[in-house]
Amino acid sequence: MDSPIMANKKWTRTKAERRQELWRKIKKNKWIYLMIAPGLLYFFVYKYIPMYGLIIAFQDYKPYLGITGSEWVGLDHFRRLFSDPDFWMIFKNTLVLFALQVCISFPVPIILALMLNELRSRAYQRSIQTMIYIPHFMSWVVIVSISYVMLTLDGGIVNNILRALQFDQINFLLNPEWFRPMYILQIIWREAGWGTIIFLAAIAAVDPQLYEAAKMDGANRLRRMWHVTLPAIRSVIVVLLILKIGDTLELGFEHVYLLLNATNREVAEIFDTYVYTAGLKQGQFSYSTAVGFFKGVVGLILVVMANWLAKRYGEEGIY
Repeated sequence: MDSPIMANKKWTRTKAERRQELWRKIKKNKWIYLMIAPGLLYFFVYKYIPMYGLIIAFQDYKPYLGITGSEWVGLDHFRRLFSDPDFWMIFKNTLVLFALQVCISFPVPIILALMLNELRSRAYQRSIQTMIYIPHFMSWVVIVSISYVMLTLDGGIVNNILRALQFDQINFLLNPEWFRPMYILQIIWREAGWGTIIFLAAIAAVDPQLYEAAKMDGANRLRRMWHVTLPAIRSVIVVLLILKIGDTLELGFEHVYLLLNATNREVAEIFDTYVYTAGLKQGQFSYSTAVGFFKGVVGLILVVMANWLAKRYGEEGIY
């Protein structure tokens, strides 16, 4: 039996060998690490360094005093957030819009990718892909402006058609009941085509022999899609869903803000627009930071839980 001194020497030697092995791998793959360096630098500068500013969520921050000179107030801003009458309205709106995204807009790229994969003509497939990719390169300002032109009561195409068919006109832009359908349809229009890229890449990696075997067993195209294609890309779907769950309270500011108005605020106000109003318009920097901190913590918890559930049921997860 080795003495404690010998065991310690063996452990030290093993640790040194591991370190040398790590450096050998880094030198061997130095060009790969060099390629990912800009991405790592971006996340470090714009994602990690600004986290220092979260300190002001626990202070009564005054710009002229700075972070070091502002008064420490502890959890006062979080207590104010949870006691705010608007909190539950905003929380509900955010969760409803997120649920609509997961249940309606998230499956659309998967369905489109499956349909595009079944096209026999590659030229026709590429043409369709190009057409559905284009909206992704438009800003939300353009998307919402196009929707405004189409849906407005004053000469909008949709209301003109309704009037020509002798139906009542609909005020899509100011009616709260139409906010959520407009929101989801605009997301599908802009992002569904772009979202097919990852799923088409995953489908391209499926072994063709699996399709041949299924075909020999008498499976038609729909059965091959259901029993071969979908199981093969299931891990990709799970990973993207986990990442999507992490954005539960992070729906994006610009899109909702462009659709938001005084008449639909009860169903349209979310945390992103609330932070903008409280932080930039009203100058409540500490309070808006506390709201953002709350969003980040909730997102982290949901990602960890979703990843744990995915691994529990046999999927790979994201870590």
